[in-house]
Amino acid sequence: MEQVKQRSQLAQIIRERRAIKKGYNDKVVTKELVLDLLNDAIWAPTHGMRQPWRFIFIGKDQLPTFAKRVAATYPEERRENRENYLNEPNAILVVLMEELEVQKQWDDNYGAVASMIQNFWLLAWEKQLGVVWKTNPHNYDPEVKKILNAKDNEKIVGFLHWDILMKNHLLKREFLLLKSSTYLKDNRQFPIKIKERVVICTALFDDVVFRLKMDTY
Repeated sequence: MEQVKQRSQLAQIIRERRAIKKGYNDKVVTKELVLDLLNDAIWAPTHGMRQPWRFIFIGKDQLPTFAKRVAATYPEERRENRENYLNEPNAILVVLMEELEVQKQWDDNYGAVASMIQNFWLLAWEKQLGVVWKTNPHNYDPEVKKILNAKDNEKIVGFLHWDILMKNHLLKREFLLLKSSTYLKDNRQFPIKIKERVVICTALFDDVVFRLKMDTY
């Protein structure tokens, strides 16, 4: 009988995590909850301990005003759509990165921030919180940086849209599995990879000082 490999809880969370883009509910995501997760997420690898991140939290009460201001940076025919879109989640966490002139340091900083976001995403998933990392056109608009009071040397890495998941929510995740095979040419064998699309459904799981800089919009 084939022995089933037992995965750790962390490995299971890594495999089951996904982006939650729709189906938001009206449960409130609080600033205190976000700060609690960030205090662990910022233990990400960061070259030279630069910790190049800063956060701005937009709660449900502030979303209507914030969404209207950001939507106003779009062409008139898209403003209503963008305003509705930004009002969908229960909260938004904007992640900013300190930009440095030296390319290697810039790359190091972006890698650190991306690692931190992955930590944050996994921690949120563990607590049945839905997150999606958004990189829409407004992330790159200088006017949106002004709305956020971002510094000249700060880059908007992403808007993290938030929701609290329903316990009976089923998660569908699609994978491309690579299967090894071979083909013959001129009487010689060549290895190839065959892609197989699979959909997996799973139920939800019921002394260093780090700088944590999070502002409220």
